[in-house]
Amino acid sequence: LRRIQGQIEGIERMVEDERYCIDVLTQISAAQAALDKVSLGLLDDHTRHCMVEVPEGEREDKAEEMMAAVGRLLRSR
Repeated sequence: LRRIQGQIEGIERMVEDERYCIDVLTQISAAQAALDKVSLGLLDDHTRHCMVEVPEGEREDKAEEMMAAVGRLLRSR
C-alpha cells in the first residue's frame, strides 16, 4: 500500500508539472493494477481464512456478502 501511495503521489506531481497526458495515464493504469493486486490478495485471504471459519448456518450469507464485494470490484473496471 505504501508503494501505491508513492505511485499516487508521483501522479499528483506529474499533473502539477503538466507532464505528457499519456505518461500520466500510464502511471494511473499502473496504480490501478497495483490496487487490483491488493484486492485479489484480500479476497484470497478472506476465502482461505474468514470463509473457512464461518459457522455452517452463516455460510450462505457470508458467501453472498463476498460475491457482492467481487461484483463491486468488477463493476469498477
